[in-house]
Amino acid sequence: MNFQVTVLKILVSYPDGFAAMADLKRDMALLATSGRDWADRTKRLAAHVPDLDIFSQKLVERLNGGWRITAKGRVVLDFMEGRSRRPEPLTQEAPCKSTARSMSIPRLPEQSASRRSLRLQRRCAARERGAGRT
Repeated sequence: MNFQVTVLKILVSYPDGFAAMADLKRDMALLATSGRDWADRTKRLAAHVPDLDIFSQKLVERLNGGWRITAKGRVVLDFMEGRSRRPEPLTQEAPCKSTARSMSIPRLPEQSASRRSLRLQRRCAARERGAGRT
């Protein structure tokens, strides 16, 4: 089982991308004992990003009592899962209002501008809620 891919998958499953350490450990234990399918899946996902390092690449940030996936982490996970057609360079995370302009976020052609805007607003709101925890 690839630990780093598993961490990304667990964090993205939480509404604001933040999980307390106790929740992370519980979910990791559940997935680790779920059988060979999960291990094979994480191996396949990790093969798309062989030099994956969730902390030095700032895909996950440590907060008081837990970890939270960053916007950059979500983009990389989308790429690993094949939701992005081609990898694009990732830049540093910026404040909410300029996130869409400063990050090279791969976009799917069928998404409308209003759906992208709504997703950005939800991400910003989740980031602000998470900032209150620090």
